[in-house]
Amino acid sequence: MRHGLSLTLLHGWGIDARIWQPLAPHWPEGMRVTAPNWPGYDDQPALADPADIAATANAMAASLSRDSVWVGWSLGGLLAVAMAEHLPPPRGIILLGAGARFCALGGVTPDALAEFSRAFERSPAAAWRHFLRWQSSGEPEPREALKRLTELLGQTPPADTATLAAGLGFLEALDHRDRLAALPCPVAALAGERDPLLPATGGERLPGVGHCPMVSRPAPLADALCRIAADMTSPAEAP
Repeated sequence: MRHGLSLTLLHGWGIDARIWQPLAPHWPEGMRVTAPNWPGYDDQPALADPADIAATANAMAASLSRDSVWVGWSLGGLLAVAMAEHLPPPRGIILLGAGARFCALGGVTPDALAEFSRAFERSPAAAWRHFLRWQSSGEPEPREALKRLTELLGQTPPADTATLAAGLGFLEALDHRDRLAALPCPVAALAGERDPLLPATGGERLPGVGHCPMVSRPAPLADALCRIAADMTSPAEAP
């Protein structure tokens, strides 16, 4: 591991930065890791307009270093690409459990996302709990993964309803199919081979896990993130 490599870990929808805690014992010596919360999550104040991408970038500017590799998980991956259009781009972006858009053939359909959004409007807390079960369903031990998620996060959503609703809007609207090739930094994709939210194509696959490898297989995930980040920031790979 090259000395001085830095990762910025960006969480997804309905889950705050505590999701990364299981990886803490598995980082190699010399790795610098930060895990900020998006606006409105946990300790971060909500934005007046949570759907404002420019305001989100402004709020995150101090946390998103250009000298690190950004690891964006799920919605965090879509937002990481969006942030790179408003802030100095990082050394690289790793899309973890994410693609160029959320809805894709073979993954979550637009109808399924619309149905979930309607369920969220009726009962945000119940929809959030369903989402935890949904995304833990691809892990080798789904019940244990769900238990670990609730141990990390508690029994209530870690963000206010307006912030969560804006996040669902981002999942529906953000489409980076044209942006990814134009980014001035390398981009890599990593996902669980059993991820129920993604199509079974594109990027490197972690064997035997789903959408939440942080809670089911943290050591292999940490190893893969370090290796990919080191490869994409090596002199031979630098743009």
